[in-house]
Amino acid sequence: MSTRSIETTLTLMLCLAIIATTALAQSTNTPVLDTKGHPLERGKDYYIKPAITDNGGRATLLSRNSPCPLYVGQENSDAEEGLPVFFNPFDEAENIVRVNRDFKVAFNASTTCIQGTGWRLSERDAKSGRRLIVASGNDSYFRIVEAQSEGIYNIRWCPTDVCPYCKFDCGTVGNLRENGKILLALDGNTLPVVFERA
Repeated sequence: MSTRSIETTLTLMLCLAIIATTALAQSTNTPVLDTKGHPLERGKDYYIKPAITDNGGRATLLSRNSPCPLYVGQENSDAEEGLPVFFNPFDEAENIVRVNRDFKVAFNASTTCIQGTGWRLSERDAKSGRRLIVASGNDSYFRIVEAQSEGIYNIRWCPTDVCPYCKFDCGTVGNLRENGKILLALDGNTLPVVFERA
């Protein structure tokens, strides 16, 4: 057998192994459930709410030091409405958001700032030392992981479906209180959440 034939055979075997691994991961990753016990669906609107009361309200867009850019944050109380979000799984064939699978998330809203409403991990903030989440048209991939109780989740930034062999400085989303506002950020506390269909 020639070297070229061996290389072609090995490449084909690697491709088949990746496809089989992806199919197995999809079949074993459970769906993320909303507060009514239904799987989160691609493109449908949901509110992200803290699972623990008195820990802020629903997810929303917030300004920080100037009107623009907008950051991802929380309303100050659960009495405020917040903004709905929608999810787009990394796997184009997947219509359900699954635990430990990459997706993009964006607010279903418009803004006066010239920017998108998708979530993107920003640079480390000099003051807090934490990585904030900014609204952008150049979205990052996030994933949802199960917390300690059924139906309660954490949101993480660790896009391993996008690049399975990359090494990331992964982190779990928590909140950061700053000047009377609640911003979402990595590298600190964690924020257990639930998803409520809008």
